[in-house]
Amino acid sequence: MTTATSKSLTLEEFLQLPETKPAREFIAGEITQKPMPKGRHSRLQGKLSSEINLVTESQKIAYAFPELRCSFNDRSIVPDIAVFRWQNIPFLDNGQVPDQFALPPKWVIEILSPEQKPNQVIGKIVSCLENGSELGWLIDPDDQSVLVFWRDRAPQLISNHQVLPVLEGIELELTPNHIFGWLKMG
Repeated sequence: MTTATSKSLTLEEFLQLPETKPAREFIAGEITQKPMPKGRHSRLQGKLSSEINLVTESQKIAYAFPELRCSFNDRSIVPDIAVFRWQNIPFLDNGQVPDQFALPPKWVIEILSPEQKPNQVIGKIVSCLENGSELGWLIDPDDQSVLVFWRDRAPQLISNHQVLPVLEGIELELTPNHIFGWLKMG
């Protein structure tokens, strides 16, 4: 992540700026730019979003949005995957998904890129938990592990064949070995 130095902005002023690729994030007055996703990151993000949506969307339990801007408190972040319980999606009157989400996801998933600083990414997850998220994952493709965060207990490092926790009500059983197995496509 690179930090942009500029005059002090409010969250509202930041949200008026044009979107960039890769996305910029606003955390407590500081603007950072996410790194450009590479192959492993993109594969894990796409496959994990699909797997979650496969078991949640048709029953209207939850939905996993990749790269969705979530603005709350003094932050505007773009998690790699933002999972919202169906009843928390702020649908428009016509039933469509809105462009603006002014709340944190219930489950925030970040996939660590080599150029990211782990503590900055962990800080994003922790801020989501402090503002209403129930669960956070930090997926590390190099270490092939997942650091799991909850609101009410200490983080847990999960690897190999251990089953990863998901939001209550979602029937999905994944292990780190399962997730990182998706990287083998050839």
